[in-house]
Amino acid sequence: MPDQPLRVMLVDDHEIVRRGLRAVLAEPGIEIVGEAGTVAESVALAQRLQPDVVVMDLRLPDGSGIEACRDIRAEVPGANVLILTSYADDHALFSAVMAGAAGYLLKDLNPARLKEAIRAVGAGGSLLDPKLAATLLGRLRKGAGAHPADDNFSLLTPQEDRILEMIADGLTNRQIGERLHLSEKTVKNYVSQVYAKLNVERRSQAAAMATERRMRKQQ
Repeated sequence: MPDQPLRVMLVDDHEIVRRGLRAVLAEPGIEIVGEAGTVAESVALAQRLQPDVVVMDLRLPDGSGIEACRDIRAEVPGANVLILTSYADDHALFSAVMAGAAGYLLKDLNPARLKEAIRAVGAGGSLLDPKLAATLLGRLRKGAGAHPADDNFSLLTPQEDRILEMIADGLTNRQIGERLHLSEKTVKNYVSQVYAKLNVERRSQAAAMATERRMRKQQ
């Protein structure tokens, strides 16, 4: 049996933007199952449609995409929310990750990159715009507990560190398992240990910390 297409829902208050996204994403493997223009509409529609991925704008007439993300994640845990916005807002990025967003990208990316992002998020991966990752880490550090970030990294075993690097590359647990010849369940256990040692709760947070570490090593 062929893989089922990713069921994608679009949330943006501008119909012309939704039409543009629908046109860009029209290809085998991606199915646009619904559109919404407000927070209330998006939450209700997500509950009804149970999409795999929700492509979410930040600014909506009755609230923010952050609120919509939080509510959708609470009501439809299987939905992965990808924030797609024109605004490189540090606070919004941090809030989106804390609300459970699997990715945060700026609208200046090309269509091919958007398709790749949707597929990665739909498969359980995590994506952050590289220009914003270091900023996110700074915010996370302030509330990260007693240990500095470098001390947290030192707690990782070599295997956990390898898995963290693959998380930063956007790989899913299944893909990590294939590369390391581990079961998906074993990888999931390793990922949980990485979260605990880095004092984070979400994949995108761990990815941001790993990305920032890479940037510091390159300096």
